[in-house]
Amino acid sequence: MELRELRVFLAVAAERSVSAAACRLRVSQPAVSQTVAALEQQVGAELLVRSSTGVMLTEAGTVLAAEARAVLARYDQALVTVGRFATAGDSLLRIGVPLEFPPTLLPNALKALSGSDPGTRTTVRHLSSAAQLDALRDGELDLGLLRTRPPDRDLDAIEVVEEPLGVLLSASERPGGPDGVRLAALAGLDWVGFPRADSPIWYDEVTAVLRSHGLDPGPASAASESLIPEVKFAAVSSGRAFTFAPEHWAQPLPEGIIHVPLVGTPLIRRTWAVWAADSRRRDLGRLISHLESASS
Repeated sequence: MELRELRVFLAVAAERSVSAAACRLRVSQPAVSQTVAALEQQVGAELLVRSSTGVMLTEAGTVLAAEARAVLARYDQALVTVGRFATAGDSLLRIGVPLEFPPTLLPNALKALSGSDPGTRTTVRHLSSAAQLDALRDGELDLGLLRTRPPDRDLDAIEVVEEPLGVLLSASERPGGPDGVRLAALAGLDWVGFPRADSPIWYDEVTAVLRSHGLDPGPASAASESLIPEVKFAAVSSGRAFTFAPEHWAQPLPEGIIHVPLVGTPLIRRTWAVWAADSRRRDLGRLISHLESASS
């Protein structure tokens, strides 16, 4: 049972609605339903009573909600308490970010950090998930924002954002209906993908989903080819290609290119905040807490 799951459950309990909780958390409704279902499986009891007007907590759900609040409060307190051991010289936080990170999430968290820890300076570097992981292992980053949760036991991680992905298409080639396009309907178009070396696990997940819908991912991009927005736009504008992008993308779309939702939400891009498990920095703990707050 993860802290993220407890936060999702508490959002559903507070909103009395799965769809309202999804809107509040800025994730898809299926993602919220899957999280609640996973919790019910873990505890072996029904947590919600669902009806046409919303949801209500069962007796087990009421107990879990109370325990979840206590656990999260204790977690926040633990971050503060352990952070007191940070040394006075730790005044610089080195942060890594991937391409296409939600535009307001990190700025909002850093703004909150400037209020709670005015003596902490930050540097932000754009790095692929793989490069960030190497930098974390080598002690060259204090916090990474990765597309996958690393398996390393000496790294801690918490999911900070989920983004349902749609597709960018040429406006002249739009298939599908008003609710979006099915991924299988894009067969025959080339996928404009990122290099597998950037994030191998996420790449393998994306290509597996493509194949399961009858699409050929094509050859992998070279490690030196970064998938910047200009590359996506140029490829898609030809009318012979598509690429994935979240609905609330920071980049303005050029004329002739449109964002189309994917029916069934087959792909959700997750980003994890990752840091050294033995870190005792109070400002880092607070930044992580600010990231969680900014994403909820």
